Amino acid sequence: MKWENTALIVVDVQIGLFQRETPIFKEHQILENINRLENYAHSNNIPVIYIQHSNNSTLIEDSDEWQLHPQLQKENNDLLIHKRYPNTFKQTNFNQELKTRKIKQLIIVGTLTDNCVSATCVGGKELGYGVILVTDALSTFSKHTLEIIEKIHVKLKNLGIILKSTEEIIHPNSD
Repeated sequence: MKWENTALIVVDVQIGLFQRETPIFKEHQILENINRLENYAHSNNIPVIYIQHSNNSTLIEDSDEWQLHPQLQKENNDLLIHKRYPNTFKQTNFNQELKTRKIKQLIIVGTLTDNCVSATCVGGKELGYGVILVTDALSTFSKHTLEIIEKIHVKLKNLGIILKSTEEIIHPNSD
């Protein structure tokens, strides 16, 4: 199986990030693709791990804004990791949880591309994980979103992170 020892990592898809003055770019498409990937992972016994960020300003722990987006399809056996830094590996039990589950490859989706998603991709790569970034299942909020995402894609690809679309993940043998 192509996705053996792989987990789907859903980074910071939280209500407060979707309520900004400048909205998440292509938010409906992003949520739809994340839902497709969640369904695919759940149907194929691929672990799904949700990452939930907190800070002292906009994502205050236990606030409405801090909650996971209601459109996510989290199941009871999915793992939830709380973090306070952009890199999910920093000062959390994330790396240990991956090792316990014998995960060697991460499929990463979520928000914000230029912050926590990028930092988690780099953190995973530095620790020796295979990292796949799903380019149509991540976003950020900015007037320059396309430029930002394009720059991040180039930077991450240069670090050896694989870029794929939702379709390429769900139908891996059609390429």
